[in-house]
Amino acid sequence: MTNRIIHLLQVSPKNLLSIYFTAGFPQLGDTRAVLKALQESGADLVEIGIPFSDPIADGETIQQSNQQALDNGMTLKLLFEQLASMRQEIAMPVLLMGYINPVLQFGVEAFCQNCQEVGVDGLILPDMPLEVYEEEYKELFEQYGLLNIFLITPQTSNDRIHQIDYLSDGFIYMVSSASVTGAKSGISDDQEVYFKRVKSLGLKNPQLIGFGISNRETFLRATKHASGAIIGSAFVKILRQTSNLEKDIHTFIADIKNR
Repeated sequence: MTNRIIHLLQVSPKNLLSIYFTAGFPQLGDTRAVLKALQESGADLVEIGIPFSDPIADGETIQQSNQQALDNGMTLKLLFEQLASMRQEIAMPVLLMGYINPVLQFGVEAFCQNCQEVGVDGLILPDMPLEVYEEEYKELFEQYGLLNIFLITPQTSNDRIHQIDYLSDGFIYMVSSASVTGAKSGISDDQEVYFKRVKSLGLKNPQLIGFGISNRETFLRATKHASGAIIGSAFVKILRQTSNLEKDIHTFIADIKNR
């Protein structure tokens, strides 16, 4: 079976919308409800955040959602239990995003096996070094059908980007700036220069742009230069404020996609 991420990129190579949310937030049992509402609203793929006590790459909004989820009692074991039958109702690609420490504590192979059993398609582990992945985990991830998604930033050299491209199957997460998530709103001219530089490299893997994407305007500006865009902090804020989860998710996605 073709990985769902690869299939999506083949059949819908442009204007993809990926949404990040933190598992177990705002309420412990909301994970599946958020997933289902996102699919019904027209999101193309989803990144479920694994709550962690020290999410250093994330800004205040996502940090707070991580802490709230942990306070709610979310664990990796519970997340897999919540996702156990998701493929009965969720067809879109699902990735898990988080830091390597909880994965190591869970056990890397046990983690990969659980991902395969529940139907997770890929992983985003920003603090896992490229060399560690290549030497220790690449074969294991591939054995369980998991794509590993790497991040690049404006500071990533062309040589390093080509190395990441060579080791990747799926897409490359193009971080729009060197700041943490949610720190910027909008896309600057300097960032567009960076987007054009990456585009000129002729990479085999498409790119999705994240950090600073919060509304239709920034989504459209990002997708001029990449196959899609990723929204995290702006969506987490919606979840934090919601009084009607399904309705507010539908409205948010409709506004981004102009539906």
